[in-house]
Amino acid sequence: MLKVTTLNLNGLRSALRKGLPEWLEREKPDVLLLQEVRADPMPEALPGYAGAWFPAQKAGYSGVAVLARHPLSDIRLGAAHAALDAEGRTVSAVVAGIRFASVYLPSGSSGPERQAFKERVLGDYHAWVAGLMAEGPLVIGGDYNVAHREIDLKNWRSNRKNSGFLPQERDWMTAHLASGLTDTHRAALGEEAAYTWWSNRANAYANDVGWRIDYLLAAGARVSGVRADRGARLSDHAPLSGWVEAP
Repeated sequence: MLKVTTLNLNGLRSALRKGLPEWLEREKPDVLLLQEVRADPMPEALPGYAGAWFPAQKAGYSGVAVLARHPLSDIRLGAAHAALDAEGRTVSAVVAGIRFASVYLPSGSSGPERQAFKERVLGDYHAWVAGLMAEGPLVIGGDYNVAHREIDLKNWRSNRKNSGFLPQERDWMTAHLASGLTDTHRAALGEEAAYTWWSNRANAYANDVGWRIDYLLAAGARVSGVRADRGARLSDHAPLSGWVEAP
């Protein structure tokens, strides 16, 4: 069994100051899928882990990594999609016969232009995932910036016209999962699957006014015991961890 953790760092340097090394030493994930790294590769910051870092072309923005305590092979930087790859949105590698992908899908909350970009690339991203699924066992960890169902955010009624919970985004997520991907957090906990992100405004964390937008998705691989560590406070996202059975 391999323990996998996905986490949007909201900046690696910030997460280091908030106790990421200590958390890793305590939790000891075998595979670490990081998003919003917002830094050039810093392997020295996470001793014991090696892997692939894929920063955005713009310094201090976006960026993903897949790191492991075990050997990695067939590392692929990006999704062979110019717009996504310029922003450092996807990276994948094989560990113990399973391909692990770290994914950070765009947010559209800053305005119509970014929302249009988000909706434009979702179909291409799905096609990339379908290609990976056809190759063999796959585990995706990442921030999708989409809450799938009403149960996945506290204030769903007031967010029906907001990015992250728009009908077209939710329909896309339904089709994405129906293609053969398992939402392992929902599968493990049912309606008890916890929120994974809280705004830094209006005491959202204290009042648990959250969204479930971070996922561990699996195809051809079994992932069990998935939990969000709400108390970690390493960023505005909770680490999401589970156990993967090697093929």
